[in-house]
Amino acid sequence: MAIHKMLRRSLSAEKRSNEVPKGHFAVYVGESEKKRFVIPLSYLNNPLFQELLCQAEEEFGFHHQMGGLTIPCSEELFIDITTHLSRA
Repeated sequence: MAIHKMLRRSLSAEKRSNEVPKGHFAVYVGESEKKRFVIPLSYLNNPLFQELLCQAEEEFGFHHQMGGLTIPCSEELFIDITTHLSRA
């Protein structure tokens, strides 16, 4: 019985980690190993982020193996860009 409760809690925590808060969306970033980032929808209006979306469209089209939007850049570059956007 205790194991069943622990498993249920574990599955519940895993489900919460995959949820995206209202007003945000998830993207996958990285060159070899993809890392998931949850970012504000407001970034979609920024020309710098729109350039990343154009690169994603050119490289992947509308088929993304990760099941979500995949951005074709290094994790470091993505963090630099989103840091800049969060200050704007």
